[in-house]
Amino acid sequence: MEDRRAAVLERRIRVWLIVFVVCLVLSGLTAFPLVHEVRWLDGMGLPGGLGDWIARVREGLEATDAKYPFVLYGTDWLAFAHLVIAVAFYGVYRDPVRNIWVVEFGMIACVGIIPLALICGPVRGIPLWWTVIDMSFGVFGIIPLYVLRRMIKRLETYGLAA
Repeated sequence: MEDRRAAVLERRIRVWLIVFVVCLVLSGLTAFPLVHEVRWLDGMGLPGGLGDWIARVREGLEATDAKYPFVLYGTDWLAFAHLVIAVAFYGVYRDPVRNIWVVEFGMIACVGIIPLALICGPVRGIPLWWTVIDMSFGVFGIIPLYVLRRMIKRLETYGLAA
């Protein structure tokens, strides 16, 4: 009976993990075509402050891309970092109990988003409402990781981890 429970729990862990990793990869991949994405968003004619902010971001990205395209290389590295972090979660997929530290590392990173956004946002002239959106990535990221950690701790009690 415990073998079956452990197997079901491992499957649930893997499903949660796959969803988290897919979101992490998609988040990273969106950093590559940033100029085109912001042009597309600006073309949607978003209302009010959001539309004004997107237009300003588009203008800044286009000017940077035209005159200093190497600066956007930083967003390529941001995308790459997302992909590398996603690969680290493969260890959790293979052996959740032994590699729970990857989940905990991800949780620490999610918590770290909040002070980073609160410090760097104002320094870079980011509107407070956008800083809140940035912080939400940490809040929404930590939720599945917290669930994963709890399930892995439960799996550990079965003593049957891969």
